[in-house]
Amino acid sequence: MAFARAAGLSWLSPLSLFGLFAVTAMLVCYALEERSSWWALGFAAACVLGSAYGFLQGAWPFGLVEGVWSAVAFRRWWGRRRGRSP
Repeated sequence: MAFARAAGLSWLSPLSLFGLFAVTAMLVCYALEERSSWWALGFAAACVLGSAYGFLQGAWPFGLVEGVWSAVAFRRWWGRRRGRSP
């Protein structure tokens, strides 16, 4: 939490900071997904983090949907690695 205090974000809980990180990572990876298949894998991993955040904060529908998105994103990454377009 030292980072949050130093950045003036002391009002954010550790769970909220985790969620902010997960959603920011999803946004960045999604925006860069066309540049490399590794960004697609990063998006899938960020969706897993978003799913964990949803379940941890008690919003299980959000966690469930993000879990499905992570599976879709992983499948897209797998297809790109094998040379198939999504």
